[in-house]
Amino acid sequence: MHDVVVVGAGPAGSRYARRAARKGLDVLAFEQGTVGEPLACSGHVSTDIWEYTEGARGELLQNEVSGARFYTDGPGGDAHPFYKDEVISNVIDRVGLDRHLADLAREAGADVREQHTVVGVEEGRDGVTVEAKGPDGVETHRAKMIAGCDGPKSRVRRELGLPEPDELLHGVLGFDETADHGDFVDVHLTVPRFFAWRIPRGEAGVEYGLAVPPGDDARGRFEAFTDGYDADVTRRCSGLIPIGPPKRVTGRRSFLVGDAAAQTKPFTGGGILYGMTAADHAAREIDPTDPSTLGDYERAWREDLRREIRLGHAVRAGYSVPKPLQKAGMKAFEGEIGVHMDRPSTLFSREQLKALLSRS
Repeated sequence: MHDVVVVGAGPAGSRYARRAARKGLDVLAFEQGTVGEPLACSGHVSTDIWEYTEGARGELLQNEVSGARFYTDGPGGDAHPFYKDEVISNVIDRVGLDRHLADLAREAGADVREQHTVVGVEEGRDGVTVEAKGPDGVETHRAKMIAGCDGPKSRVRRELGLPEPDELLHGVLGFDETADHGDFVDVHLTVPRFFAWRIPRGEAGVEYGLAVPPGDDARGRFEAFTDGYDADVTRRCSGLIPIGPPKRVTGRRSFLVGDAAAQTKPFTGGGILYGMTAADHAAREIDPTDPSTLGDYERAWREDLRREIRLGHAVRAGYSVPKPLQKAGMKAFEGEIGVHMDRPSTLFSREQLKALLSRS
């Protein structure tokens, strides 16, 4: 009987596994394939990422970013720059990040097993039964609780009948290997209800991407976008982006963390920092021997992230206003900013007010 079985060894799963193992819990974690593969997430993150990696900056850092240029049309249109006179975000080796976090979980004592696909989950009064198909066939494991950290199409969520996210966007990424050390990302408000982006990755090249609602032509829009930049895209990947956490992310002896719980930023789709923040709450609040502590986890992560997620929805609504209003708004506020890319609440911060007043 393990204390916890963790399904999924992405950032949220590995972070939880590490924190739980350091508390002395018996943690078994499964990853469907190889940790970090296939890539389905952007590598553009806030500098807060280094608080979670313990000295891996030199290994993972690809480029430093100090601002963004926003467009209401495609490449070549009028740009509206927003920036700081300092580094505000980083571009990282995204696959390397996953592997590093999984290694930290192993070092803490978690048993992280790759090439194991969970094929069945049954929740009972006294624990959970998990079936996983590995290299040697199907294994059956028992645990006091199960953590579903297995992404937007969470098998744990489906098996246990937990509520779905409000929305699933279809994201597409592509990579041009031409080196680019620029310190601005480019954001184009040219797709329905979201945006397209171009991110310089230093010697690693350039990342292009976009996300669209279900049923839209993601591939066609991506082709048109990269053609506008005359990009030589040599590899691509795609995935779902969950937006809007469901009203409940816990069961009788189960809980969801990260993309499985749609703990993401509604205005960018990024979920690395929000997912690891929720993982820390899960490790602090949940006692696998006491199912009532699942409610403590629900309250803790929602109290921490609720305001940011609500404001993130408001920011995203601006992507769909008429183009003349978008242009007017960006023209009014472009320039130096005091906003943190993970916390839309900083739109109302003293630092942002100071930046606005400095333009007058």
